[in-house]
Amino acid sequence: MKKYIYLLVLLSFTFYSCDDFHEGWYEEDNTPPAAPRNIYVMNGDNRVDIEWDRNGEGDLAGYGVYYSYSYDGEYTLIATTTDNYFVDYEAVNGDKYYYAVMAYDDNGNESDLSKDVVYAAPRPEGYNQAIFDYINYPNNSGYAFSEYKVVPYDDLEADFYFENYNGTFYLDVWSDTDIQDLGQTRDIYDIPFAPESGWSETGDVIAKPGHTYVIWTWDNHYAKVRVKSITGTRIVFDWSYQLIEGERLLKNKNDKERQPLTSKITRTKTVQLKAE
Repeated sequence: MKKYIYLLVLLSFTFYSCDDFHEGWYEEDNTPPAAPRNIYVMNGDNRVDIEWDRNGEGDLAGYGVYYSYSYDGEYTLIATTTDNYFVDYEAVNGDKYYYAVMAYDDNGNESDLSKDVVYAAPRPEGYNQAIFDYINYPNNSGYAFSEYKVVPYDDLEADFYFENYNGTFYLDVWSDTDIQDLGQTRDIYDIPFAPESGWSETGDVIAKPGHTYVIWTWDNHYAKVRVKSITGTRIVFDWSYQLIEGERLLKNKNDKERQPLTSKITRTKTVQLKAE
């Protein structure tokens, strides 16, 4: 009988000790993850690709992706994900978005929003577009980004045109437009921003397959062209065109009559600058 009573007392003490351990030693996790870092975005056509460094916390559960129309504005949650990558398919061409990312853990603790100044401005793009040598095919030798179509080289809307000058191939622009060769690239996405300087002083560049060229249009828009192939009469290229005026830099409209900057051709009619 004594042994039985002793066993009950021992079991009661054991249960009490376990409860006491849980109440006295359990510590609630209130520590949030660190804010994500190195946010990177890539402009697309009605889309923005967003990437960031993966957090290292062991209890990390996922990320929240936010956007705003200004860096210091109010941010709206658009998605949660367990990956360190998200594609905003709701982005609209011609709008400018600032992005931020938050990390959260298994206990629901949320980090601050990332501090990186990151914005994107989605824009239209096109692939495998062809134009022809202006000497032999003048009506199909220019391209107008604002209209997304092939136009005559001397059309008021033409932003650049193709030329085969004695076996050397050129991309030509008019005096109110700038162009620059940014060298060999893998695809149209390799050049994320327009340069600040280095524009051609002659209004033309030698066209080379695999090179990407940035064009600063007469009405203060930026475009880029990546040459894919060239024959004696035709050039094939991919392109993208920024709809937001002045996005990256500002450029005043030229009040002078448009004229070719090179002596290779003479324009046959007077062309007035487009109306503002």
